[in-house]
Amino acid sequence: MISKYLGDRLTLGSLLVSAILVTTPALAALGGATDSVSADNAVLHGQLRSTPFVEYDQHQISTGALLVNEYVSRTGQVFAVTWQGPVPPNLQQLLGAYFGRVQSAAAAAHRPGMHHQFTLVQSDLVVINTGHLRAFRGIAYLPALVPQGVSVSQLP
Repeated sequence: MISKYLGDRLTLGSLLVSAILVTTPALAALGGATDSVSADNAVLHGQLRSTPFVEYDQHQISTGALLVNEYVSRTGQVFAVTWQGPVPPNLQQLLGAYFGRVQSAAAAAHRPGMHHQFTLVQSDLVVINTGHLRAFRGIAYLPALVPQGVSVSQLP
């Protein structure tokens, strides 16, 4: 029983890090232009719904299981991305040019069997990724691009 539990914990930790280490072609998402939202939607094979707010637009991509939100400022740049679902998303796709830094930091922070949350806080990039089997969620944002008056903790 204990070996099964430890094996499950190792598998879950490995799954989370594997989600961060996925290597497939990336399109600009975080920090990219508005048109990157459509490209992400095409790759994710989801349904896109956009909602305008005063300081930004929220673009929600739903695949049925995975829900990804991309937040675009009035200057036309994706300043934040959130995700939730039973499986982790392709973070290379969502993080674009920032993926390499996240991948390196995640590999350095990985502790088998104990890794259920990954946090990277840098002056120009913040990523929080949590998860366990059938419950993954996260946020990545660029502090310098967050519109004035917007709190990332309150993004819908």
